[in-house]
Amino acid sequence: MAEVTQVRALTGPALEAALDDVARLRIAVFRDWPYLYDGDLDYEREYLQSYRDSDRAIVVGAFDGGRLVGAATGAPLADHAEDFAAAFDGTGLDLSQIFYCAESVLLPDYRGQGVGHAFFDLRESHARALGFAKSAFCGVQRPDDHPMRPARYRPLDPFWRARGYAPLPGVIARFSWKDLGEDSETLKRLQFWIRDL
Repeated sequence: MAEVTQVRALTGPALEAALDDVARLRIAVFRDWPYLYDGDLDYEREYLQSYRDSDRAIVVGAFDGGRLVGAATGAPLADHAEDFAAAFDGTGLDLSQIFYCAESVLLPDYRGQGVGHAFFDLRESHARALGFAKSAFCGVQRPDDHPMRPARYRPLDPFWRARGYAPLPGVIARFSWKDLGEDSETLKRLQFWIRDL
C-alpha cells in the first residue's frame, strides 16, 4: 500500500491548477463499480468548469509527495441549481443554504488511511465557514443484480451514515453518461444524502 503524505484544501489559483489532475482521477476511479464511467478529458474539463467559476468552491487534495492521488470537490448547491433543481422540487429546502459535496475519488492503493473522512472534514469545515446550514451529496443507484457488480462490493452507506448523512426520500438526480462497453449514454439515478452542519 502506498502512503498519502498530505491532505489539504485547495481554493482559488491552487484549485484551478489541480483541476486537470482531478479530471484524470475522475476518469480513472469512476471506471470502477458503481459508476462504470467511460470518460474523456474534454468532457471532464467542461464538467469541472463550474469549480473554476465559483469563488466558494473547494478541492480537497490527497497527495503522495507532490502527486495528486485523490480529490474531493465541493461548491454551493446553488452553483449546480440547473442540474439539481428538479430533484429538489417540492422539498421546501432552500438550495442557497446547502453545500454540495460532489465527488470523492482516491486511487485504490491509497485507500484505508482515513482519507475519506479527511475529504468530508475539510469540505464540511469550508461549508461552515461560508455559513451553509446543510451539506449534501448524491450517489449512483445500481440494481443489486447488475452483471458488473463485484461479488465483494461493500456499499458506502454505513460510512455516510456514520458521518451523519441520511438519504433524502424521493430526491433523485438524473444524469446520463456512457458506461464501459456501451455505445451511447444512458440515464442514471443518483440518490441525494444530506446532513445539518
